[in-house]
Amino acid sequence: MSSFDRRRFLLAAVPAGALALAGCGFTPVYGPQGGGRAIQGAVRVDAPEGREGYLLTRTLEERLGRGGKSRYGLSHAVETRERGAAIATGNVTTRYTLLGEATYALRDLDDGRVLLSGKVDSFTSYSASGSTVATTAAREDARERLMTILADQIVDRLLLAAPDLPE
Repeated sequence: MSSFDRRRFLLAAVPAGALALAGCGFTPVYGPQGGGRAIQGAVRVDAPEGREGYLLTRTLEERLGRGGKSRYGLSHAVETRERGAAIATGNVTTRYTLLGEATYALRDLDDGRVLLSGKVDSFTSYSASGSTVATTAAREDARERLMTILADQIVDRLLLAAPDLPE
């Protein structure tokens, strides 16, 4: 009877994977040579407009740190729209999709020039088949999840561009 030992296989695969990543020039974004350190705590996010802007700003500041001694400024604008996703037999919408789009621009605070700009988008959905209170709570939760997704996409793009930003 043959016995396959997964532990040996996995232990052999980990160093091989690490060597493959080292060979391709992989550098952890928050590692000693990573670009994440360049923007960590160096980005001042502009004041939010509205609840969605607040949620987006809060998540951006959680991910990037609050810019005490800021080198860069980040402005953003959010647009959302809602559409029915599921309709029951009584012509009642039981599920909604919340679509969101955020535009952003990273500025050099010394001279005001835009270093990076772009647009991200995503969606979430929520159920409207419960009580009014449950539907309202589900809508607010979906809105918060959407702003977190958009903020994470913005942070990812900033981290990718960080090595090329002026110091």
